[in-house]
Amino acid sequence: MKFNRIYASIFFMTVVESAVMAQSAVQSLNDGWVFSEDNQHWQAVALPHTWNTDAYSNRNYKQGMCYYKRKLQTTNKRHFLKLEAAYKTSTIYINGKKMGEHRGGYTASVFDLTPYLDSLKTNELLIAVDNADQHVAPISADFTFMGGIYRNVKLITTQQQHFSMTEDGADGVFVRTSQVNIEKANVSVIARLRNDAAADKDCYVVNTLYAPDGKVVSTQRKRICLLAGQTIQNVMNLQQVKHPILWSPEHPNLYRVKTILIDAEKHRDSLQKSMESVLDVQEHYIGMRWCEFDAQKGFYLNGKPYKLNGMCRHQDMRPYGIALDDDMHRRDLRMLKNMGCNFIRLAHYPQSEAVLEMCDKLGMLVWEEIPVVNYVPEDDEFADNACQQLREMIRQHYNHSSIILWGYMNEILLKVHHEFPKQLEFDKEIERINALAARLEKIVHEEDDTRHSVMALHGSDDYNKYLVANHSQVIGWNLYQGWYGGELTDFERYLENQQEKHPRHPVIVSEWGAGSDLRLHSNCGEAFDFSCEYQQKYIEHYLPVISNTPYILGGSYWNFIDFSSAERAESMPHINNKGVVTPERRKKDVYYYFQAAWRKDKPVVHIATRDWEHREMVEKKQLVKVYSNAKEVSLWQNGKMLGTKPIGNNLALFLVEWQEGDNRLEARAGETVDQTLVTYKKVPADASLLQDIAINVGSRCYYQSEKTGVTWVADRAYTKGSWGHIGGMSASTQTEIACTDDGPLYQTMLKGIEEYRFDVVEGNYELELLFADTRQKLARSVYLLGKDKKQIDAGGQQVGFDMLVNGKSIETDFLPGKEFGFFTALRRSYLVKVGKDGLHVKFQSKDGNTFLSGIRLRKL
Repeated sequence: MKFNRIYASIFFMTVVESAVMAQSAVQSLNDGWVFSEDNQHWQAVALPHTWNTDAYSNRNYKQGMCYYKRKLQTTNKRHFLKLEAAYKTSTIYINGKKMGEHRGGYTASVFDLTPYLDSLKTNELLIAVDNADQHVAPISADFTFMGGIYRNVKLITTQQQHFSMTEDGADGVFVRTSQVNIEKANVSVIARLRNDAAADKDCYVVNTLYAPDGKVVSTQRKRICLLAGQTIQNVMNLQQVKHPILWSPEHPNLYRVKTILIDAEKHRDSLQKSMESVLDVQEHYIGMRWCEFDAQKGFYLNGKPYKLNGMCRHQDMRPYGIALDDDMHRRDLRMLKNMGCNFIRLAHYPQSEAVLEMCDKLGMLVWEEIPVVNYVPEDDEFADNACQQLREMIRQHYNHSSIILWGYMNEILLKVHHEFPKQLEFDKEIERINALAARLEKIVHEEDDTRHSVMALHGSDDYNKYLVANHSQVIGWNLYQGWYGGELTDFERYLENQQEKHPRHPVIVSEWGAGSDLRLHSNCGEAFDFSCEYQQKYIEHYLPVISNTPYILGGSYWNFIDFSSAERAESMPHINNKGVVTPERRKKDVYYYFQAAWRKDKPVVHIATRDWEHREMVEKKQLVKVYSNAKEVSLWQNGKMLGTKPIGNNLALFLVEWQEGDNRLEARAGETVDQTLVTYKKVPADASLLQDIAINVGSRCYYQSEKTGVTWVADRAYTKGSWGHIGGMSASTQTEIACTDDGPLYQTMLKGIEEYRFDVVEGNYELELLFADTRQKLARSVYLLGKDKKQIDAGGQQVGFDMLVNGKSIETDFLPGKEFGFFTALRRSYLVKVGKDGLHVKFQSKDGNTFLSGIRLRKL
């Protein structure tokens, strides 16, 4: 008997080691498709695919039904179709017959095609995809709802007995780790087994656990009888792991679990037949780790304090939209890891399997969530679908040990006052939100009692007042003080206030960020000017607060990328530009501030001038920033040492006097060196030296046109002998400007301007004036240029005004909005002769309602 047991064990191990990665055949179906918007006119496409790549430049992108079609040749085995994601709902037809649908744009779906296929002929597969379903979350959000089959499609061929795949899109095997500590870890495997045959089948389920070095830790088997047409759940507790090799961001050690379904009858025969007895195989990689969320002390991983240093991530990339292949997702994760991230919030929806796989491998802790955003509609169908999306997300990504938080609501009270202004309606909406939150919280713990729940709240105490914040175990605050109003220091004051009032809530800063446009630069950046310099200032304030406050678990900056948001109309219309990389994945300078703050394993030195390499400006002396994690750094300019400065807050500031032309900068910290080039051109303050000047009227920002290469310099008040404006208040609008690629030039202006003066020498000049009539409305307050902000009436009657150049009229009753359209760029050019008194451009209106966005003067 002892010999037989040993022989049987060796026999099983031979089968286990010989089993292929998956006995089920998996075939990519990403090629061979045709696409149609009307189910009549077709064009060839490859997957992943979206029909909304124009959303980067078009608010009115297509929402509705589109169609995908391909031919499908199959055998007489069982065939399953897996859609990794199609946005937002998908309906499947085989040979003209509807065979299933899936509602949800971010989770996978699996369909059993077998009953609908004809193995003797070529089948036609048609998938109708709709990105406008208003019963499926999300229905309101600050990102673009791009349609399409935008992740992989696969054909999976199985034996009659296999792991069940058609239940919520999971692969049928769930690996659970519990009671993990330094001494031991318990591992159990839950397998959902399906017998599609007409006869019963005796099977073995074999589970083998491999250590990170590939050695077998334990193997266990169990014999079961699968009845015809039956799906059963089998649970096996593996041998307890002694002194587990732990998973962490620094050491992402992964164990491997191989689960095999074996035909018991065939397995009794020869060894060769036993190899053929394998019915199905699944492999999963798991990390041994445990987490704690402490409302006073912060986050702990494996018993050690950790600060969650991370980013939020959207999944699109210009010009591909959301149709990213797996390598593009993997590239993003490597960029995040290289930055120093140990945490990522997958906002606001489940993301690609490739993303989760990379998080496991690279050591990135994950918050994953479903897209219930802004408010809950009066719609039971919506609530039921939200619950379904949550179950699918958890089941499909259960085996990814990188995930530590399941999220289910984001800023859910953001629009309730607007959408439900009447008290009775408002009360019912609060009731719906709390009811749905309670359902979702229950589902999290039913599906997974090893992880924590979380929701993200915008900065309003209503979440506490109406008890919404009481549902989840962890609270995420989305905070933007110093960007959407308020001062930067209001950020820490808000957190302190919440901690004092609600000390039992573990808190993470789930969003914080400021926008930046690489065309806009300022020496005195301020909120909502979209200069790169203000984004840096904002981040350099927030990050130390998060890092140095013990009770804050960590933070996830909003956002890793500049992402598509078709409804936005700021300096980059249809783009939310708070990213640390551009939509094309170019790193902004501030990327390296995070790297300097977070990377402890490599030296970082970065001269923060790449965002602004070509400087045409009045100032000759300017502060240059170097990001570093060293103790001190030295800077050279064209071979001359400018000095050595200590590093504080991961940066040092050097006063540089620019030389005309090339300025070669080199920073050194020990053996680490960074080099870059800045070209400089002096803009004369002495108007008598002017030959060509373009001015960004009403703005403190320098604007660099991508289209022309022209730099529009920051505006200034007139002083004798120079140039500048007289009178007026600076105003801005966050509304898209038509008929131009230089929107930021026209979004800022001087309202009530009286005169623009240039004390230039005599001669012939070309004068250009830029206007965009925004007097219908202004989205933001206006303020005195160069002084403290001051609220004024930004509206006014639509009255025309006169313009005079050196006393001669060039326009009368000028009303560009009425004549050419409001929020439309207008650029007027005039040839003028200037005498000894210089150039005076006057703006006259009976009610003072004048405005100007830009002015350019070029000597002929």
